Amino acid sequence: MPETADLPIQSAELAAEVERIVDDTYVFDVHTHQYPPSFKTLFSAGIDDLLTYHYLIAELFRSSHVAVDSFWDMDKPRQADLIWDTLFVRNTPVSEACRGVVCVLTAYGLDPSAPTLKEAREFFSDLQGNAHIEKAMKLARVSDMVMTNDIFDEQEAKYWESSAARHPALHPALRLDPLLRDWERAQDVLSGRVTNRRYAAQTTLRDEDVTSIRSFLDGWIERMKPVYMAVSLPPDFVYPEDSIEGFLLKEALLPTAREHKLPFSMMIGARRGVNPALRDAGDAVGYADITSVERICLENPENRFLVSMLSRENQHELCVAARKFSNLMPFGCWWFLNNPSIVREITTERLEMLGATFIPQHSDARVLDQIIYKWNHARHTISAALTDSYDALARDGWRVTTDQIRRDVKRLFQENFRNFARLPA
Repeated sequence: MPETADLPIQSAELAAEVERIVDDTYVFDVHTHQYPPSFKTLFSAGIDDLLTYHYLIAELFRSSHVAVDSFWDMDKPRQADLIWDTLFVRNTPVSEACRGVVCVLTAYGLDPSAPTLKEAREFFSDLQGNAHIEKAMKLARVSDMVMTNDIFDEQEAKYWESSAARHPALHPALRLDPLLRDWERAQDVLSGRVTNRRYAAQTTLRDEDVTSIRSFLDGWIERMKPVYMAVSLPPDFVYPEDSIEGFLLKEALLPTAREHKLPFSMMIGARRGVNPALRDAGDAVGYADITSVERICLENPENRFLVSMLSRENQHELCVAARKFSNLMPFGCWWFLNNPSIVREITTERLEMLGATFIPQHSDARVLDQIIYKWNHARHTISAALTDSYDALARDGWRVTTDQIRRDVKRLFQENFRNFARLPA
């Protein structure tokens, strides 16, 4: 550590010092959709997967006259070629999703202005398996990633029950959406109608059903060793709620999280299938009721809640709620919020209201290579918000030092999650 680390930083040098520290600090990516390569069909990486991600599919239909049905009739390479030609060759790729692809290609030393995908496909064909994961994580400066693991998906469950190799930097998260959003699907799995696992799960729940469901969850927690339990919730989520889903949340999920000392993650505000023809690209956003978040934190003080809300209009309320409940950890700017102008606004607001006691971002990356651009762009934006905060602090008379900045960034990028999830340093 330099001897001058504890000396005040001059105002003219502040932005460069903040950006240097933010760039150098490895991050714990607390929410992704990554899998180890051994999970084969679930592992997503490379140029064709990057270009056929639903963000770019939605943009394609705004910039072309391609019929939706004819697009879905194409195989993935043809879809990728069409998107590349439309959004990158015939148009300037100024959107955040398009810029992301440019950033990834540049990071790998590829030409983002190439007229075809020939060079990129050759490059990614030679980059396989764990070598691909490790290269992407190094370029993104990511130390760890939390996966999203749906035990109600028969294909994924089989990988967990097999001897498929894990990756030490990829940590499981137990995703439980069907229990709260698709009870019929959950019943099919619990009752053994689609697997050989059998647990009691009646349409009208009884005490023995709850005991059985908790046993089901206990077994998966023992198998997977998740770092948290998680659900994605619609904007009309209500707590408490007089329904099967509300009963399961209160009597099965939250007690299980408490017993295993696992945080419970809630991502609130997604409206599914607004335009079903677009498939994954057809989802939208809705404003949620913060009072349900407040009630669940108040009534369950021994639970810890990771909360991300999708609507921009919910962000100030979420900060206020976090000031009232220490068992609430706001995290990230996901999906439609993950645009630099909005991320900067939200990060600044959180710094002003919560200090450094939140998790500023996660990649939400469904394609491995997305972690490169997501964290490249996030670092730039977080650096700007931190610089503004330190500059204002210095104007008020505080002596900002390199050690203080390094401590704050490490807290935001690593320690807040590790401490909240009770993981080793």
